[in-house]
Amino acid sequence: MKPLSERELNRVIEMAWEDRTPFDAIAFQFDIDEKEVIKLMRKHLKPSSFRLWRKRVSGRNTKHLAKRSFVEGRFKCSRQRAISNNKIT
Repeated sequence: MKPLSERELNRVIEMAWEDRTPFDAIAFQFDIDEKEVIKLMRKHLKPSSFRLWRKRVSGRNTKHLAKRSFVEGRFKCSRQRAISNNKIT
C-alpha cells in the first residue's frame, strides 16, 4: 500500500464509513483493496469504533458492487466531489 497523506487517509476512512460507498470505489480511487481498508481502519480507529464499523459493514450488500441489487440511482453525497475531487463522479 502506498503511503497516504492525512487528507487521503481521512477521505478513505470517511468513504469506508459511508454505507453506500463500495470498497471497489475506494480501490479505484486510492488503490487500496478491502483487506487494506480493514487494516487501516483497525489502526486509525479506537477499538470500540472499529468493532462498531466492522459490525455495520460485515455482510452489507451495498459495500460490494457485485452484491448490489441496484445499478442506477446510487446515492452520492452533495459534498463528495468537493471533498475528494472524486474520479468516479
